[in-house]
Amino acid sequence: MDQKNTKPLCLTRRTQWIALRNCVTAFLSALCINGHALAEKPSIAATSESEKSLPLLFDSITTRAKALSQSDFKPLANAIPEAFAKMDYDQYRSIRFRTESSLWRDEAKFEIQLFHAGYIFKEPVVLHTVQNGTTATIPFKQSLFNYEGTAAPLSGVAPSNLGYAGFRVHFPLNNSQYKDEFITFQGASSSYFRMLGPHQAYGISARGLAIDTAESNGEEFPIFREYWMLKPKPAENHVVIYALLDSLSVTGAYRFDAYPGLNTEIKITARIFARKNIKKIGIAPLTSMFLFGENSINASRFDDFRAEVHDSDGLLMQTVSGEWVWRALNNHRRLHVTSLADTNPQGFGLIQRDRDLSNYIDLEAKYEKRPSLWVKPENAWGKGRVELVEIPSDSETNDNIVAYWVPDQAMKAGESREFKYSLKPLDGKIAEQSVATVVQTRTGWGSVAGLLNPPPKSKRQFVIDFQGGELDKFTEGNAVEAEISKSSGTVSDLHTRKLPDGKTYRVSFKLVPDANNVVDMRVFLKAKSKRLSEVWSYVWYPDEL
Repeated sequence: MDQKNTKPLCLTRRTQWIALRNCVTAFLSALCINGHALAEKPSIAATSESEKSLPLLFDSITTRAKALSQSDFKPLANAIPEAFAKMDYDQYRSIRFRTESSLWRDEAKFEIQLFHAGYIFKEPVVLHTVQNGTTATIPFKQSLFNYEGTAAPLSGVAPSNLGYAGFRVHFPLNNSQYKDEFITFQGASSSYFRMLGPHQAYGISARGLAIDTAESNGEEFPIFREYWMLKPKPAENHVVIYALLDSLSVTGAYRFDAYPGLNTEIKITARIFARKNIKKIGIAPLTSMFLFGENSINASRFDDFRAEVHDSDGLLMQTVSGEWVWRALNNHRRLHVTSLADTNPQGFGLIQRDRDLSNYIDLEAKYEKRPSLWVKPENAWGKGRVELVEIPSDSETNDNIVAYWVPDQAMKAGESREFKYSLKPLDGKIAEQSVATVVQTRTGWGSVAGLLNPPPKSKRQFVIDFQGGELDKFTEGNAVEAEISKSSGTVSDLHTRKLPDGKTYRVSFKLVPDANNVVDMRVFLKAKSKRLSEVWSYVWYPDEL
């Protein structure tokens, strides 16, 4: 494991989903690339949507992505009318898609609804459907939308070539009577998308690719500029979507196989082509928010009635050896980047482990229903690291947490790679994880009340609670103990106790750092030589007090 600090230069932008979270448009200007409109494109031959022909269409898109990578990125001028480019949030929300006009309505279990261009979604995407052996581009139609309230004056204003800002896929996820939205792709200025499992509320986002995140040269945001949606058969519970990725440094062909249901899953194949040498490429990036919570060092700076505000509260990783590693998230005063190294990891994700409404007491945001996202590689990813970026933030509208896989071998111009993985929206638990897990992390001043000569604030006390796995099998007399390791500093008063609830084991210790040196720590529970828990992995920055 290693850590490094970088200055928050161009990284602090909001995701494409700011419009759904009462955002500020100015954050979009922080993009470090000038190419976020549609580029010129060669045509794609029409193919059948049958399983036998599906690979042919994907291969055609792959061929096009490769050809694009051999020429410069060519953005088109932004042609959206001024009336739509300058609309505010309320106006945009007042333009509503007519559900009776949904694509495939009454013809399949899936339906597609379209997003109007405008507000911060100024760059329309190209949308195609594939049906009965034919690929057809979806033309813009004002008749598909209701212009209500403050958006009423815009009715009849949009030109026929306006295009769409994206789309969402609906399926009877929670019951057979209603088709719920479970995947959303919106906006052409990034490759963000979101997905849901049953009874979840939108929070964390996924991305197609991350380029130079948290690097001093500034982050580049690849875009999904074009999509192909393959119409499923009437009884199918599986839908296929293709996307073309484009950027200053890369192009790519993506296949999304979505399987909604009790265990919603998207299987993703990403074929990536490098236009230029890439300093750092982030595979399967996840973007989330952590404002404050039980682990917050400086939570008192937020004047808020809620005890916790976050979409995710930890990064979880399963290494190639089967070890589970948990790193609690934090909202630091400065940008921090840490990493967990491995070769061919079994999985990683940003997890919303705390599902208790009483810890959020927010009936509108529903943070306890925000999904976790779990990435599981399905081909060999080789040697690399899961990198975690934590960005300072003072608002819950800012997505300030990013996690992704970084291969050790950088991509050079002309190179191509294929990454396959599944992406699952989960609650707080990973089914494959059978060991005890961390249920809370707390830290505070490691002093004792009433001391005449108290220690400096840099002396910290840490309290970590574990539950689950085989811990319930041990009685008070059995020896469950904590093993701790650290990169620097001095540890004292290490204790392991069973709490009165009979199911929680608490590890507590005090840490005195070496001056302002960063301390990287690992703690896990064991009984004799048998490991009983995941690894609590934590990086302490003494200079942030």
